[in-house]
Parts: sequence; C-alpha cells; structure tokens
Amino acid sequence: PHRTELYEDPPSTCWPIVYSPDYNITFVGLEKLHPFDAGKWGKVINFLKEEKLISDDLIVQAREATDEDLLVVHTRRYLNKLKWSFVVATITEIPPVAFLPNFLVQRKVLKPLRTQTGGTIMAGKLAVDRGWAINVGGGFHHCSSDKGGGFCAYADITLAIKFLFERVQGVSKATIIDLDAHQGNGHERDFMDDQRVYIMDAYNRYIYPGDGFAKRAIKRKVELEWGTEDTEYLQKVHTQVEGALNELKPDIIVYNAGTDILDGDPLGGLAISPQGIVKRDEVVFRAARSRRIPILMVTSGGYQKRTARIIADSILNLHSLGLIDKELATCGAGNPKVEQMIRDSAKDLCNLS
Repeated sequence: PHRTELYEDPPSTCWPIVYSPDYNITFVGLEKLHPFDAGKWGKVINFLKEEKLISDDLIVQAREATDEDLLVVHTRRYLNKLKWSFVVATITEIPPVAFLPNFLVQRKVLKPLRTQTGGTIMAGKLAVDRGWAINVGGGFHHCSSDKGGGFCAYADITLAIKFLFERVQGVSKATIIDLDAHQGNGHERDFMDDQRVYIMDAYNRYIYPGDGFAKRAIKRKVELEWGTEDTEYLQKVHTQVEGALNELKPDIIVYNAGTDILDGDPLGGLAISPQGIVKRDEVVFRAARSRRIPILMVTSGGYQKRTARIIADSILNLHSLGLIDKELATCGAGNPKVEQMIRDSAKDLCNLS
C-alpha cells in the first residue's frame, strides 16, 4: 500500500483528539445558506479549551487526505466529478456553489471536507493504538465510493475502516454504530457484501435518505418514529449496542455520533434533549471500554447553533467518568494488545525472580 502521512505517529503527549482549523467552512456567507453550522467544529474545540481539557499543542493536527488516500475507496471517476462546481453544489446542498469557479470550491468547500476525512483516517489508527479517539469533524455517512450526497463528499467512515484493514495488523473486524438521525447509506453501500463489517443504525425512518437498497447491509436496524424522546431512545440504544457487541466482538468500533437527534433539529425530526445526547455517548463508550474494544468517534450531523456546546459537554462528561483519559490513552490501557504485552513482560519478570 502507498505511504501515507496520515499514519505517522503523533507525540505521545497528545490527546487522541483530532482537529484542524481547516475543518471550518467560512466563505462569503455561503455557509449561512445551509442549515449546517459550518463553524461548529472550531466551537467544540474552543469550549474544550475554555474548560482547560485541551490546548492547541495537545490535540492531533488533522492533515488533508490526498487523492492517493481517497482512491483507497473512491473511484477516479467520482473524484473527477468533484471538479464540476454544480456537482459539489448538489452534494453539499448549497445551490450557489454551482456558480463559483471550481478552484474556489476546491479550496473553500472541499479542502475542509478532505481535511476532516484525513482526520477520521488518522483517528482510526489512534483509536487502535490508544483505546479511543475522537475526530471533532467527519462522519460523512451518506457518501459511498462513487456517490456523494447530504453534505457528504468523501466516504471517511469507509476510508478509516479500509485503511485499518489494509495497514494495521490484527484489525480484521469492524462494527459501525451509526446514531445520527439519518440512515448511514454511504458506508452501508460500501460494505454491503463485506462480512468483516457489522452495521448497527438507529435513525428516523421517515426522513432522508430512505435508501431501501442500503438498508440490506444493516445487521441491527432501529427505525425510529417522528418525535422519539429520551427514555425510549436511550433504552433502545442501550439494548441494541449491547446486543451488537455481544453478537460480534470487533477489533474497532466506529461510532457516528450525530447530534441531529436533538429536539428542534430542522432535519432530524427526533426530540432528544441535550442531556439525552450526553447520556447516549456515555452508553456507547461504556459498552466499548468495558469490553476493551478501541472506539473511534466522529461528530457527523447536527444543525443547530447549540450543537457545539453539547458535543463539548459530552466529551467533558466522558472524561469526568474516566471513559476517556489522556494518561490511560498514552499508556495504552484498554488496548488489548498493549495490555497483553504488559502481562507478558510482568510474567517474564516473575519467572526471573
């Protein structure tokens, strides 16, 4: 496989939290034409800095995925299509993008999405090395190898998993837990016939994309009604996550933690409270950490101004509960391979004495 900078090891002093200021889409007010808060990723980081959880030199700087990286999953034909501004306008659902010269579209719209995609790939390796990782962006679950849509231009979830399968020893099974309000039809189409990938997806059954073909790839389908609230939602998520991980113990969990389940989201149509979202993330991380399965979280959809604060609160909650921890991370606790090494060397020491 090709050499990639995305797999270079960051300093062990860093948290396995991946971000770059390049994630944010700021461009002559275009970002205001989509319900998406296109600066939400930077706001999450600012909240975490205010709470003194992280500082700039302690987070892993995301790098942009190159064409060569993207071709691990995407077809050349698809990447060439993105050289047409109207195609990008359709995918990102920002119509005026169609009228911009493509070099601007590449720089102002696609580069941020490529950098977030690089971030997800990097976080995949970090999760395996350290037990957990969070990409503050990413989660473009409507994009597959040859088709984008729903604001998703690159298939970062598919890419992260394929990179791990091809480049990291001992990773041969993955579970995707997709809890964004929308069905994750992109990774579902990509892994349709791949027995190595187990998909659980909980979504509002009545909204975009309603991709019946892609649904055939879902091993655990949780179809939600309009206006589903905390109690029912959390009970279903808990039961199904436990069930999924009991059925198959993967080498990595990719957790698509969309916040568009939030009450009042213009696109999600569910009614989960901010506390419900924080609790949901806790349920997923507890299930992963108690089984010592590395977990990669991506932030995905979420279209309200208060979304960034909730993501930050959730990360702070995971930290306060000891489900994510820098020290734990750097010494590899929770990583079965590292722990086996520690046990083996301890045995050797005992035998010597």
